Amino acid sequence: MATTGSAESEDRRKQLLDALEQESVIRLTDAADSLGVSAMTIRRDLADLEAEGLLRRVRGGAISVLRPRPFEERRSVRSRAKEIIADKALAFVPRFGSIALDSSTTVGIMASKLGPRSGLIVATNSYPTYTSINGTVGVTPILIGGETEESTGAFVGPLAVQTAQSLRYGRFFASSSAVVAATGTTEVSLAEAQMKQVFAKVSKEIVLCVDSSKLDQEATAAALELSQITVLITELAPNDSRLDEFRDYVELR
Repeated sequence: MATTGSAESEDRRKQLLDALEQESVIRLTDAADSLGVSAMTIRRDLADLEAEGLLRRVRGGAISVLRPRPFEERRSVRSRAKEIIADKALAFVPRFGSIALDSSTTVGIMASKLGPRSGLIVATNSYPTYTSINGTVGVTPILIGGETEESTGAFVGPLAVQTAQSLRYGRFFASSSAVVAATGTTEVSLAEAQMKQVFAKVSKEIVLCVDSSKLDQEATAAALELSQITVLITELAPNDSRLDEFRDYVELR
């Protein structure tokens, strides 16, 4: 926290960070109304927090700094949006065949809702996702092992890559740290980006599941081009104007 200012301002900045943790975005006018202060006061708070590397200011507010985080910590962020996306994505899961699931919490929530199938092989490099589907009737789960990405808990590295590319998948369900229509998806981890590239290479179709806070953002490591993606699923209605720049590239759900 900033070392200057009153206890009141420190408390206000903590509330801003708590809100950012839950929603990944702070809207200037909403924050000012909620905290009962002026927009200028919130601007100063955001400037101080940005100076500490705790957020990034954008027009009209601020967004989270993209960084690797453990599975359980990521799962609680924008949880309602993830539930909506997971429910939409379930419609694309076949009853039999083979699919791949990345290590994202959004896809993990979808996996937890899977239900009985008729002979479906499901490969994933996420242990929490593997455990959520293990024992599901008609589903054969495969855990893609390897080195553990310390910051995210996902399995990555040469062994994970070798195992993932030894199979073939009808669909690959993935999320991303960020996505831009012109340049595609990006990740906060190079190793995670590599795993998504490998899964994508041996999959017939890719279903990208991202909440709207990740649109028009960029992280560190390039992963997938939008031309590779078949369907983009968000919590938004497909006709929402925030999806306009993606319409020419992918099917929207």
